[in-house]
Amino acid sequence: MSSTKKVLILDGRKITLLGTAHVSKESCEEVKTEITNEKPDCVAIELDERRYNSIMDPESWKKLDIVKVLKRREGFLMLANLVLGSFQKRMGQNVGVKPGDEMMAAINCAKENNIEFSLVDRPIQVTLRRAWAKNNFWGKCKLLASLIASAFDKEEISEDQIENLKKENEMDTMMGELAEYLPTVKEVLIDERDRYLATHIWNSKGNNIVAVLGAGHLGGVEAYLTKIADQKAVTDTSDIETAPAGGVAGKIIGWAIPVIIVGLIAYGFIAHGKDVGSDMVFKWVMWNGSLAAVGSLLALANPITIIVAFVGAPLTSLCPLIGVGILTGITQAVVCKPKVEDIEKLQDDVCHFKGWYTNKILRVFVVFFLSSLGSTIGTFIAGGKIALLLKNLGM
Repeated sequence: MSSTKKVLILDGRKITLLGTAHVSKESCEEVKTEITNEKPDCVAIELDERRYNSIMDPESWKKLDIVKVLKRREGFLMLANLVLGSFQKRMGQNVGVKPGDEMMAAINCAKENNIEFSLVDRPIQVTLRRAWAKNNFWGKCKLLASLIASAFDKEEISEDQIENLKKENEMDTMMGELAEYLPTVKEVLIDERDRYLATHIWNSKGNNIVAVLGAGHLGGVEAYLTKIADQKAVTDTSDIETAPAGGVAGKIIGWAIPVIIVGLIAYGFIAHGKDVGSDMVFKWVMWNGSLAAVGSLLALANPITIIVAFVGAPLTSLCPLIGVGILTGITQAVVCKPKVEDIEKLQDDVCHFKGWYTNKILRVFVVFFLSSLGSTIGTFIAGGKIALLLKNLGM
């Protein structure tokens, strides 16, 4: 067996860590062989409830409701899931393996041998929310850029390259590059999940456990399990099971801009009369509404959606609780209702620029993003125009 297998004896318990590459034929065979030969009390699997259900029911994508996704403000989570899933799918196509096949092999083998199994990974939506929330503005931009780049990456990966991902030196190099480029993302995706996985592996039933997890987690999980056994680490993960609340500074800034804009317009009416105040309102509406509408137009949105962008942007820009992208995205999804074929082609279309416009679900996201971008630019331009007008009038 390769260096991807580590056997730990801790507090009289045997815990076998089996590191896998998520789109590897060899990993699937290693998993089945290990479970069949070892016959553990429990198989701990690097899956959460949602991903488990997705693997067990491949048709679950057909139940997708894009309007509900936008209303729950889960657009980024869905996009990130799509891009990551599409990337793994492309990797697996070259070797005839689907993402998650090794986890499915572990589940099926456990069931065939009447062995209990436990899902020990943190919910993917929590991980993605924390990755987004813990990044600053620059970090968020780099994260989005990385996701977009991976979506359109056409590099083919051979079976040998995939198997090399299980080697410690290859993983160390990749983790080092990730930590250097996106240290916060590495902390959330790797370090926190190492702790979460180790804790839930430890809490699995039985004295003989086989844990099936990605090779990148092997070192971190082993280290944390050792700390738990030595009573140098806690077995409570509640502090990393929710997204961190937004900071007070962010909330203040979010409300400060609308308050300043409303205050300047009100001052214009009071100090300089109806004509000046009306001119300010006109500048606000035209710049904000027009640029949001232009963004929607560039997204090839439905005419009704473009009108919603123009009317909604000047209002939503004064209320941090809702953005114009929510309104335009929902409108686009309602007037151009996605079909089952759009859902079925989702992971393939996300890899192609054309697909973002031809796939009705992906176009909703383009509308959401470009209308929001237009409104944001319009907010700053209109705010600057209003301030300049007052300055020229001597406040």
